[in-house]
Amino acid sequence: MQASELRELSLRVQRNCDIADARHAGNDTLCIYLLKMREFYRWMRRLPYSAPLDREEVGDWVIRQERLWEDLEDKDLEPLTLGKTRFDPFDHESVNRRLDPHGLVYGAGYGRGARPLFFLGSVVSREEFDGYRIYVVGEEQARDLVAPPAMSRGEVIFVRTESVRRMLHEMIEAWQFRGSPPGDAMARALAAYGCVSDNDAGFDAMVDSEVESAVWHEVGEVLAGRLLGAAWQERTLEVAGTRGERVMRAVRDHLADSLTTLPALLDSDHDGALHFYFANLTGMRAVLAPRLRKAYEAWTGTGSRHALKRLVAPSREHWLSVARLLLETPPESWPISDEALPALRLSGP
Repeated sequence: MQASELRELSLRVQRNCDIADARHAGNDTLCIYLLKMREFYRWMRRLPYSAPLDREEVGDWVIRQERLWEDLEDKDLEPLTLGKTRFDPFDHESVNRRLDPHGLVYGAGYGRGARPLFFLGSVVSREEFDGYRIYVVGEEQARDLVAPPAMSRGEVIFVRTESVRRMLHEMIEAWQFRGSPPGDAMARALAAYGCVSDNDAGFDAMVDSEVESAVWHEVGEVLAGRLLGAAWQERTLEVAGTRGERVMRAVRDHLADSLTTLPALLDSDHDGALHFYFANLTGMRAVLAPRLRKAYEAWTGTGSRHALKRLVAPSREHWLSVARLLLETPPESWPISDEALPALRLSGP
């Protein structure tokens, strides 16, 4: 394959990313949108997180990007081409069979609200394990405004190192801005890694560890997918953009974590990754799992992981039961209002 063909592929992937952004970039609140645009600008310019930004220059770039999106808003996603072969933009398997010898990997799927997601990046590692394939992705040549740290599609897992690094930086930055208490989960995670900024060895160690944790979570996602079947994805698309989707994603995340992530973290001797797991236990996931937080507090108070380890098996049974309830019950009958939500929670002593 010629270098010119790979450059053309990168341009086509980025165009589909731009088309997806044109349709969905405005779905966030203004504050979240501007934060994403700032991060996207850094990526486009290959700037480190510590680099100061020129406000006027960023503002001019945002205007140009929004004009591009306006021109693309009504366009359809385009097929990808390699040589004389055309590929559906979601056919990542066929594209990757052609890219594997070149150290590149292509990812395609759907995110929250049925938003298309695409990227093209370099392969850091590729592993075949128990019927599924795991790609750890390094530098990316094309991506969307939204760049989740990890995603799975069928039996294929993608973990994106650049996005893991960005996520950690943003979480630490937000934690510092809030002036959070020195003894919370994030403070404990940073202390365990000896991490004080995004430029030191502690931060790099944290990135490496969270890449591994992301792999375990996505393995759990694959296993959860095997348990739940294709009907789960169909139901998720049915409730896309609603509170029901947030509940479904939180339930599946918890099921995946009870299958692989938590057992792996609890078997590890390194406390940092486990502390970070709870620092990142927020939003609907936190609302649905108060018992998990209580077990974490027992560990930090006593030094014993017994309560957490004892909770893994009941968690697995609970979240699988809740997931099946969501599949078997019409969405309009789900107990997901603020008043009814406790019916789905992992609670108890």
